[in-house]
Amino acid sequence: MVLSALRGALGFLTRLPVGHSEAAFDAFRQTPAAFPLAGYVVGLLLAIAVVLPIPAPTTAVALVVAAVLVTGVNHADGLADLGDAAVVHGGPERRRDVMTDTTVGVGAVLALGVGLVGLTMAGLALASLPVTAAAGLVVASEVGAKLAMATLVCRAGTSHDGFGASFLNEANAGDLWLPVAVAFPAGLLADFSGFGPLLAAVVLALAIGRWADDTLGGVSGDVLGATNDLARLAALHVGVIVWTLS
Repeated sequence: MVLSALRGALGFLTRLPVGHSEAAFDAFRQTPAAFPLAGYVVGLLLAIAVVLPIPAPTTAVALVVAAVLVTGVNHADGLADLGDAAVVHGGPERRRDVMTDTTVGVGAVLALGVGLVGLTMAGLALASLPVTAAAGLVVASEVGAKLAMATLVCRAGTSHDGFGASFLNEANAGDLWLPVAVAFPAGLLADFSGFGPLLAAVVLALAIGRWADDTLGGVSGDVLGATNDLARLAALHVGVIVWTLS
C-alpha cells in the first residue's frame, strides 16, 4: 500500500518516469503520508543543483531549472490561479471563477514573479553554505512543502466538489500524525536546522488554509498546488536563516 501510494505521489507530483495507474493514484489519495515521502525523493534530486562545484549565480539558476524539470509546472499553475484570485474583488464564488479562467491576470504574473525570484535568491543563499548544509536544507524544505500539502489535506475543508476534494474527502485531522512522523527525520538534517523549514512550511499551510476558508470557501486543487511552491519558498529561506544563526 505504501509503495503504491509513493508511486502514485511521484507520478502525480513529479515528472519522474514512474508510470501512472489508477490503483497507485487511489492509494496516494488515501495516504497523506505519501506527500512527505515523495518530498524526500524530490528533495534529493533538487539537492544535486546545490552541491555541484559551480559559481553561486549558476547554482541559483540550476535550482530553478531542477525544480521545473523534476516537478513540472502544475504547482506553478496553481500559484498563478491563486494569485489572480487573491487580487480580484468579490466573494468566494467570484474568486473561484477567476481561478478557472484561462486568462492570465496581473495577480498571476506577480505571484509567479515572486516565486521565481524567491527561489532564485534561495539558491544564491544556499550556494554560500557548506555543501552538506545546503543539501540538507533543500531536502528538508521539499519534505516540508509536501508536509504543508498533507496538512491542508488532513485539516482543511474543500471549496467545491472538484479535484482537490478527491484528496480532502479521504482524510481528516486525525490522519495528520503519520505525515508529521514521516517528515520528522528531515528536521535532523543540516545540524537540526531542518526543523526550521518543516515548521515554516506547516505554519504557512495553516495560514493559507485559513485564508482560503475565508476568501474561497475552502481549499481546492489550485490551493494545494500553490501551497507546495509557497511552502518550499518559505522553508528554504527560513532554513538558511536558521542555519546561519545557529
